[in-house]
Amino acid sequence: MRLLNYIKDTRTELTHVNWPTRAETLRFTAAVIGISLATSALLGVSDFVFSRLLTLLFR
Repeated sequence: MRLLNYIKDTRTELTHVNWPTRAETLRFTAAVIGISLATSALLGVSDFVFSRLLTLLFR
């Protein structure tokens, strides 16, 4: 019985959620992808530079 009450309460709470619009979802998704690409590029360049520096220092 408690499980059914939990499911009913959950469904009721989901009606109160302010869901994003399609445009907001696409904009947020693009932002996440862009930030992820920028971060990976920064880390890749940093890794390349530091590995070259270490190779030059400890040859």
